[in-house]
Amino acid sequence: MKKSSIIVLVLIAVTIGVIVSSFGSFSTYETFASAAEKPGNTFVVMGTLDKGQAMEYDPKVDANKFVFYAKDQKGKPLRVIFNGTKPQDFERSEQLVMTGFVKDNEFHCEKIQMKCPSKYENDQVVVASKPA
Repeated sequence: MKKSSIIVLVLIAVTIGVIVSSFGSFSTYETFASAAEKPGNTFVVMGTLDKGQAMEYDPKVDANKFVFYAKDQKGKPLRVIFNGTKPQDFERSEQLVMTGFVKDNEFHCEKIQMKCPSKYENDQVVVASKPA
């Protein structure tokens, strides 16, 4: 075999390896239970606001602490602590996409994306992140 043929085969193998490894890093939505099984890791959990539970937000005491309860895709509720301000129209959100980790049976949220209903747009998305 020629050296050029070997080099081409090696480059093809490396390219295939890079493509396969990149597919493994795509994030999927987890549940609170699966996130709790792997402490210390950050996960993306999709769920809804549990409107039967009270929300805690007092900007006079701590403007960067918002606590609420959310239900994951399987319906399991969990207390969520978001270290940021309460997003506008949070109660109107249809879905929440929360990025964070589970610690002490609480979900510590670093980022919230809300899918809000709108009579003018079908896919209005609002993003809230903790301040830098």
